[in-house]
Amino acid sequence: MKNKTFWIFALLTLSIISIAYSYTRFTDKEEKTVAECHEVPVSMESEFKPTIENKFKPETKAPKGMVWIPGGEFSMGSNVEDESLCSIKGVTKDAAPIHRVYVDGYYMDETEVTNEEFEKFVKATGYVTVAEQKPTKEEFPTASEADLITGSVVFTPTPSAVNLNNFLQWWRYEPGADWRHPEGPQSTIKGREKYPVVHVVYEDAAAYAKWAGKRLPTEAEWEFAARGGKTGNLYAWGNDLKPKGKFQANIYQGHFPIKDGDTGEDGFKGIAPTAQYAPNAYGLYDMAGNVWEWVNDWYSVDYYKSLAESGKTTKNPTGPSTYYDPNDPTEIKRVHRGGSFLCTDQYCTRYMVGTRGKGEIRSAANHVGFRCVKSK
Repeated sequence: MKNKTFWIFALLTLSIISIAYSYTRFTDKEEKTVAECHEVPVSMESEFKPTIENKFKPETKAPKGMVWIPGGEFSMGSNVEDESLCSIKGVTKDAAPIHRVYVDGYYMDETEVTNEEFEKFVKATGYVTVAEQKPTKEEFPTASEADLITGSVVFTPTPSAVNLNNFLQWWRYEPGADWRHPEGPQSTIKGREKYPVVHVVYEDAAAYAKWAGKRLPTEAEWEFAARGGKTGNLYAWGNDLKPKGKFQANIYQGHFPIKDGDTGEDGFKGIAPTAQYAPNAYGLYDMAGNVWEWVNDWYSVDYYKSLAESGKTTKNPTGPSTYYDPNDPTEIKRVHRGGSFLCTDQYCTRYMVGTRGKGEIRSAANHVGFRCVKSK
């Protein structure tokens, strides 16, 4: 690999690219409104069977910062075949077909893990995240020594409108970017203690969870919790993107990905502190938007199909035995859930509760974090 292409290669292996965004073209023509772009599919209700919650409730109080999720049987997945409901068909088919799943009860963090929580872990253990480690020749055997620089990927708005089929236009590999320096070495988390920690890869999240006496959720646990006991809703809060005219999550409004294009109608331009919107029915905050969340399952594009074909309710699924993404067959990926502050009806609407993301396991960016669960 030539030196000039090394950082492009690094970008291509990162989670921000692994998320299967739709490719749409920017247009100056009048666009559909957000409401029009987020209509509930006519067939949605008929494909979802009722959620049956477990009745058991622990007698003891939930651990600090966590809530009890009762578990039970529910319909998992999505029948929305558009990435943004205003775009091309078929790109969310990895979240289909809808299938029945049962999960036992568990505790879940109310919010994504914050900077101050992650800092306690680092101070207690001396842990060094992957983004803070110098890339090795073993990982990138054809890269020059000069190109092996610590860092991570940071969203960088474009000066003007661009064609949305080339995501390399709004991402950059930033030397020195890590969880302590979200936008690069000149940035800091001072004053951002309550913001979700970012620039963490799967192994970073798993290490924190183990230290905290917790674990990462399975994909089924994550979706059951996000649905809040409701059946077949499009979002974690219901079927209306803006109930009573108010946004319920930190997502992107305005023209993406132009500098100052995010109008901040939801109250924030860029990442936000945790718990800035109403919780869902289980008391969980930010189950849509703000930052993507790592879960424990390997990503396989046809996993849901295999579960549905069994014709049975799958009990406590932990994901496929291996990863499989035909678009990047050599990349090792696990599932992301929930979308981020960069999700927009122009490009990626995977804040829809049944949809999925995916990330290469050692790739970090400034829109990916996590939360934990704990078994009873």
